[in-house]
Amino acid sequence: MSLEEKSKYTQQAREVWNTYLTAAPSQPPKPKKQTKLVTRCSPGRLLNVIQRLTSEQKEAVKNMGFGGLLDLRCRTLRRSLCLWLLERFDTRKCCLKICGHCIPLHPKDVEHVMGLASDGKEVINSGPGDVISDLRLSYNATNHGISVHNLEEKLLIPEAGEDFKRSFILYALGTLISPTARLDVSPSFLHFLTNIDVIHQFNWGKFLLDRLVREVSRFQQRKQHAVGGCLLFLQLFYYENVSVDGTKAPCPTTIPCLSFWGEDEINQREKREKQLGGYGFGYVVCKEQYVNLPLHENPKHRDDLSADRSVQEFEDVSPIDSGVREPKETSKVIDRFSGSAQTSKRCACPLPECSFIGSSEHLSLHFSSKHWDSGRRFQYNSPLSISLSPTDRFLVLQAEEDGKLFVLNKTVESLGFAVMLTRVEPRLFEERFVYDLTVRGRGYSSLRLKSTAENFPGRVEGFPPLDFLLVPLRFIGDSGEISLEVCIWSSEEHGEASS
Repeated sequence: MSLEEKSKYTQQAREVWNTYLTAAPSQPPKPKKQTKLVTRCSPGRLLNVIQRLTSEQKEAVKNMGFGGLLDLRCRTLRRSLCLWLLERFDTRKCCLKICGHCIPLHPKDVEHVMGLASDGKEVINSGPGDVISDLRLSYNATNHGISVHNLEEKLLIPEAGEDFKRSFILYALGTLISPTARLDVSPSFLHFLTNIDVIHQFNWGKFLLDRLVREVSRFQQRKQHAVGGCLLFLQLFYYENVSVDGTKAPCPTTIPCLSFWGEDEINQREKREKQLGGYGFGYVVCKEQYVNLPLHENPKHRDDLSADRSVQEFEDVSPIDSGVREPKETSKVIDRFSGSAQTSKRCACPLPECSFIGSSEHLSLHFSSKHWDSGRRFQYNSPLSISLSPTDRFLVLQAEEDGKLFVLNKTVESLGFAVMLTRVEPRLFEERFVYDLTVRGRGYSSLRLKSTAENFPGRVEGFPPLDFLLVPLRFIGDSGEISLEVCIWSSEEHGEASS
């Protein structure tokens, strides 16, 4: 073929290719997959501070309920693992979908891994600004927050008083427990630090988990480039609950887990993960070593306390609008007194950390005086708006008129969440209260349940064969919260409400 013929065919080929490029529909650009993780969670910074603490300061940290953090040994996060876990974190159900299983996360897991208490009063970081105005000045708090560097300088002073305690908690929150996308610490934390003497009474496990779910949800929605929350908890939780040694059997564990995982142990684990082909090739061996083991009251190291933990197989399921069906699990009334629950006239405090037992009248007075900040007060015949976080299993409601106690129960189902209301009263009492539960979705969609609150002499674990409202996933907020309206009708209005 001559050069002219070759040039002719080459020109024709170019024309055909140019025509194809011009006429072919444009392909939408593929979304860029984030390959680098930006986070302010820095266990190394906290470890540096811990190593400089005096014996008096360490004792002060233990008295506040943060003694588990003193056993911290690792300095760096394995960011590739954390990013892998974030992609598999279901913030609606507060669970990890890994290795073919759906592993739920609970405040008890935080206690097991991090050594922080998983019971007690809820941590509330809000209130009037004038209450913390002096504290804001002492920490030079700006609109951006409290400087981490400023806290580090304060912690260099060898004293163990209130200023040290407050500074240490702020620093632990900003670098490990609840870091945000910014380097500064939120001044709102000062609200629960006004009285240092009650710090040990708070439920820090639930606080850590709630903040983690919130930050991960924002990250997944691309509302922020950096991810906040305690990613070290996710990393160590994965190490503890996924075996890479070829066996499905649970093994003895050091409690809290962070006291076992140093840099050498983590490097060995990461090496084994690579040998298997990457993350997610191990066996799920979730353990429940912490059953009835409050870590802030018992020795740190416990072995051979492993027990099988329920892990759900997960699959994609299309949510349904509503429904009432037979529950999967049997119910169990938490009654810490002897005798039949059907004939006893005594009731147990619905809070798991309280052992009070008495008549319903005495229980009402007890809850009002001892746990006034652990529930919600309501008025009969008036709707009450309630928001349940992914880690909330129940909420105690107390009537303003007569002090009667009710428990709003929530459990995870395969299609969403099931919610129902019970009354804390002996079973032999015949008085019943009608209630309405309403949940609203996007647009004009709503679900409603009208039923009667059955009497139980304590809190209910699981769901008895009673009516309950099934809240599908599409009615749940992006951060996993359920927003409800609850209306409990007084006994005088029972007939009118039932009609």
